[in-house]
Amino acid sequence: MFEVTIIKSFSAAHLLAEIGGKCEELHGHNFKVEVTVGAPKLNAEGILIDFRLVKKWLKDILDEMDHQHLNDLPFFAGKNPSSENIAYIVYKAMQTKVKGEEVKVLRVKVWESENAAGMYEE
Repeated sequence: MFEVTIIKSFSAAHLLAEIGGKCEELHGHNFKVEVTVGAPKLNAEGILIDFRLVKKWLKDILDEMDHQHLNDLPFFAGKNPSSENIAYIVYKAMQTKVKGEEVKVLRVKVWESENAAGMYEE
């Protein structure tokens, strides 16, 4: 299996309801998002997919969250905008972007700090 990983970041505020502690208060992070796509073979040009394309897709998705209060966004209605849920939202959005390509989304990892991350994969 060949894999390509793109990393981009965004800044946003959120609060995590009913978990106890300081995270229940409004606070922010400089989130780092890793998206990995893969396929069992390379294309005719000898690459998995053009990095620029995956970067653009991820930028388009993250632009909706950048400098926002995540709790106010429709895709977090009724759920905590945790790193895990951000990973899930980005994963599902990336799936729609790769349709028609020869690759599939393998995993999305969201770092809220240098030593804490949440991940989603199917």
